[in-house]
Amino acid sequence: MSIAIDQRVPENLRVPATGDQTLGPADFKGRIVVLYFYPKDSTPGCTNESRDFAANQAAFDAAGAVILGVSRDSVKSHENFRAKQELPFDLLSDGDETLCDAFDVIKMKNMYGKQVRGIERSTFVIDADGVLRKEWRKVKVPGHVDEVLAAVRELAGS
Repeated sequence: MSIAIDQRVPENLRVPATGDQTLGPADFKGRIVVLYFYPKDSTPGCTNESRDFAANQAAFDAAGAVILGVSRDSVKSHENFRAKQELPFDLLSDGDETLCDAFDVIKMKNMYGKQVRGIERSTFVIDADGVLRKEWRKVKVPGHVDEVLAAVRELAGS
């Protein structure tokens, strides 16, 4: 069962992350959390989306929000992707699909005419009390980060 809007995000959702950490949304109580799920490190759409979030880091910081990227890639892959793209936020490695299942982002997709299970590009905003307040599914990258930032600013009252 996936987490629905206005539901509290379970505190036990923690996965390996960059920087030799284990993190989850509950680690950021008191701050707004932007949790964006993307299919794969170092692919064009995922790189553009991550760069867009990175380019707006200061604005998210000013609104009291932390950004976390999530995919099923390994921490090592995330470390390389993060370094190459100079991402100023942590990436979470969800190899066992703990977070993916909780937010229901694993879908059947068509890749080159074949059905494959993969992450549907999605973003979630969790308020400072740990409650899911906003979600975007089937995200198209252009303009997406601006929408998320507007929602975060509204939530923060700024």
